[in-house]
Amino acid sequence: MNASATLLPAVVRPAVEERSWLSSDHCAGPVLDLLDALGWAIVDTPEANVHATSPDGRVYVGWLPEDTAAWKRGIVWQVRVQPTEGEPWVQEFGLYTPSEAVAGFLAALIATPSR
Repeated sequence: MNASATLLPAVVRPAVEERSWLSSDHCAGPVLDLLDALGWAIVDTPEANVHATSPDGRVYVGWLPEDTAAWKRGIVWQVRVQPTEGEPWVQEFGLYTPSEAVAGFLAALIATPSR
């Protein structure tokens, strides 16, 4: 069966946007900017690792580009959470996870403090 081109639905192509953030640039900026704006305590080490703690002390975020143990496990970001109720948990992100994705994860976590 052949259909006329005028009877076929139009192909919809979304506008092409810049999506360079989809590949990691190995930069901690988006996460650290978010945490700094939220008043988190941020400390960097001479080795270039960065540690941040939430104002209530229940969430830790580590940027660990020079931590040998983290590299051996293939991670560069570590998020540790100590809830008021329930068991503590950890989420880790690998070297190729864009910092924008980690920042999005943290923003969602921070936006729903009651969960």
